[in-house]
Amino acid sequence: MSTEATLIFPELLYFTDYNGNFAEYFKAVYAVFVNEFIKSQPKYNNLKVSAPKYPLQDGIHRTFYHITHEGEDEQDRKPDIRRMERIRFPRFLIINCSHPELLVWKNTRRKDTRVLIFNEKESYLTVLTERDEYYMLWTAYYVDQTHSVRKLLKEYDAYIKTKTA
Repeated sequence: MSTEATLIFPELLYFTDYNGNFAEYFKAVYAVFVNEFIKSQPKYNNLKVSAPKYPLQDGIHRTFYHITHEGEDEQDRKPDIRRMERIRFPRFLIINCSHPELLVWKNTRRKDTRVLIFNEKESYLTVLTERDEYYMLWTAYYVDQTHSVRKLLKEYDAYIKTKTA
């Protein structure tokens, strides 16, 4: 049994706390993103994690849109309140990546090596892309489909088996 304390995730940022004013809520969520990834940058493996800015979406960092909106078409993504509520989770997972409640593994997508950080209890995933001297926050999201959670856990298990074989 681990003697490490249970992870206590940051509080969600609720839309209802903004009395249904989406513009104010959006500004508040974006301010958290700016504080946690632009004004200061978390580190993973002692390398900074940056948030790609370009191409801008309505003058806003592309990464912000990617982690707070959903949809296949990058030009037509829709706000996802569950993603927005969890705006504090990506940095939290990155800085706590060594905690036993977080599953961390690598995979390859096209030519990129990705680092996946997943917490099953919160059903939340953060994905980083390796670069030579830093990491990029690629995406982060609430995993709301049971089959998607199973797929992530299966990929993690396969990764661990290759590392211990």
